[in-house]
Amino acid sequence: MKKGDLKSNLILLLAAAIWGFAFVAQRKGMEFLGPYTFNALRFGIGSISLIPLYLLTRNSKGNECFDWKKALKSGIILGLILFIASSAQQIGMIYTTASKAGFITSLYVILVPIFGLFVNRKVTKTLWVGVLIAMIGLYHLSIRDGLTLVLGDSLIFASAIFFAFHILLIGTFAPKHNIILLSVFQFAITSILSLFAALYLEEIALHSIQDAAIPILYGGLFSVGIAFTLQSYAQRKAHPAHAAIIFSFESVFALIGGWLILNEVIDLRAGIGSLFMLVGIIISQLDFKSKTK
Repeated sequence: MKKGDLKSNLILLLAAAIWGFAFVAQRKGMEFLGPYTFNALRFGIGSISLIPLYLLTRNSKGNECFDWKKALKSGIILGLILFIASSAQQIGMIYTTASKAGFITSLYVILVPIFGLFVNRKVTKTLWVGVLIAMIGLYHLSIRDGLTLVLGDSLIFASAIFFAFHILLIGTFAPKHNIILLSVFQFAITSILSLFAALYLEEIALHSIQDAAIPILYGGLFSVGIAFTLQSYAQRKAHPAHAAIIFSFESVFALIGGWLILNEVIDLRAGIGSLFMLVGIIISQLDFKSKTK
């Protein structure tokens, strides 16, 4: 492995760690705030935190020609999908643990190429092997009392589906816009929609916001601002397949964070399920085809 590749992979691993521990921040935030209020604040902070990065890079080579009006239109679409995905995830966090949420959310790594079939994208045989293994893992992790998927895990799984759609749309819109400006818009739209939902469905109290200040700031500054910047920097050189595998380890960091900070305990059945899911996700990103000249 080249030195540059190692550096990029380590940066991506740091981003995955930040995102993994973000599940802990989301779980802690739910002790003080409603899900929509929490999302409104963290995505608002995340959007604002990216503005300086945009201002610093907007005149760099290749970014001058982008139209902010078109970026806004795409940002509205992405923000709507992200609002649905993040709302389902945040509400699901009320009923499940940070560690389980991390593993179930990471299924988006597998769902993206599966959904790509509908736009004529090819998938490898190893993807289907990974899907089968991950589904076995999901069964052991979340299915209890026969074939009943608990409410929290169902919502987290639904959020993974919408996160997969979100990633596919980003793949369509990103080449057409300044990616940082696009992110500023989509995070702002998600924040605004969450705020409207919070005003209608929740009671917003200043003291509750103060109590949840650390989880909010972590979710906004670290999970959105810093981790996004690290991802943008590292993925200029990192191999996409390697990046996908590394990102899947955010579920492991969610497990570690849940254990260290929230004192969450995973029983043997859930532990086996988590291991199967992680192995399935990694295998789905590998290609065992032998290449000959």
